[in-house]
Amino acid sequence: MAALCRDCGADPGEGPVCPACGSRRIVRHAELFTLHIAHVDCDAFYASVEKRDRPELAARPVIVGGGVRGVVTAACYVARIYGVRSAMPMFKALQACPDAVVIRPDFSKYVEASHQVRALMGRLTPLVQPLSIDEAVLDLAGTAALHGAPPAVVLARFAREVEAQVGVTVSIGLARNRLMAKIAAGRDKPRGFCVIGAEAREILAPEPVRLLPGVGPKLANRLQAQGITRLAHLQGLDEREARRRLGDDGPALVRRARGEDDRRVNPERETKSISAETTFDVDLSRAEELERPLWRLAEKLAGRLKKEDFCAGGVVLKLKTSAFAIRTRAQRLASPTRLPDLLFEAARGLLARETDGTAYRLIGIGAAPLLPGHLADQPDLADPEAPRRVAAQAAIDALRSKFGAAVIGKGRGLK
Repeated sequence: MAALCRDCGADPGEGPVCPACGSRRIVRHAELFTLHIAHVDCDAFYASVEKRDRPELAARPVIVGGGVRGVVTAACYVARIYGVRSAMPMFKALQACPDAVVIRPDFSKYVEASHQVRALMGRLTPLVQPLSIDEAVLDLAGTAALHGAPPAVVLARFAREVEAQVGVTVSIGLARNRLMAKIAAGRDKPRGFCVIGAEAREILAPEPVRLLPGVGPKLANRLQAQGITRLAHLQGLDEREARRRLGDDGPALVRRARGEDDRRVNPERETKSISAETTFDVDLSRAEELERPLWRLAEKLAGRLKKEDFCAGGVVLKLKTSAFAIRTRAQRLASPTRLPDLLFEAARGLLARETDGTAYRLIGIGAAPLLPGHLADQPDLADPEAPRRVAAQAAIDALRSKFGAAVIGKGRGLK
């Protein structure tokens, strides 16, 4: 069986310890040197960056979040031992782990570290598809000649380089396809290197249906109502039965339960920015004239963020003058959001400083940096209205989904 020492790259033989460096971090698999689809996931990314910058916290439980009355944005693995999880109210996190060090998030720092990791990925293969600020999928097929080593060896070397140059750790999943690579990356955290090959179906069989990406609580409950709680239950359905019981998406769900996935790694699918803009029929200069289209654009931006499962860590305002000069202004948000009201208020503050009599022919609003969608609009005990805003927007979205976009709106958006 093929084997690799992750700490020095040597062949460790059959023993539990690498004879070359004494490491026990050895990975073995029959397909180790033939698989080429990899999922790379940074470990507790935000907390890891904070620990990198404050080495004295290396062994301490660290929580990245909004202060005592906020919520947990991220938690290091030490804090997770105490039961601290993302989106947990901070007071509950501190009850579970009273000795934790709480640090306010600094998204600009996390984005910079993400760019460093991504640059190292780019040295491995041009087929890198970022999925979020802290994870990506890579296809290293055909790169052995370039690197003088199979993908597994190159990935182990990459993990060491990330630790040395960026100061954070990564977990790697290596498999036949994207789905199994992602599942593998989550099985051996932190600093993991998990390989799944032909045994994918057997590994998945005893797992709960929620293991599959995209199977949320609603779908899990629907499956449970039919007695389907484990992936083995799905694996046993033929295509006809799957369609009859689960609808048109049933056969695809069954294939995923068997570990099948034909998606390619597509670097062009990266979402680098999300924005919305409009050009006026006539130039506008007064604040109240500009705010109406700005609100409609904020709603459009919020919808696009939701569709792509991102949120905004900041807002960028774009203006083009009648002389075609472009002005861009940016502002960080107190917390990530994809609510149109909060996006609009931030952009309106920027707009107020630019309405100096200048005539504009275009206005736009964008999200920067883009952050993972699960960070959006988390509860904040210091802002009791936050849950109501989220619920109100959810109700508006539901009405529009059923009756059309024009069924409900706010007065500021009226022409």
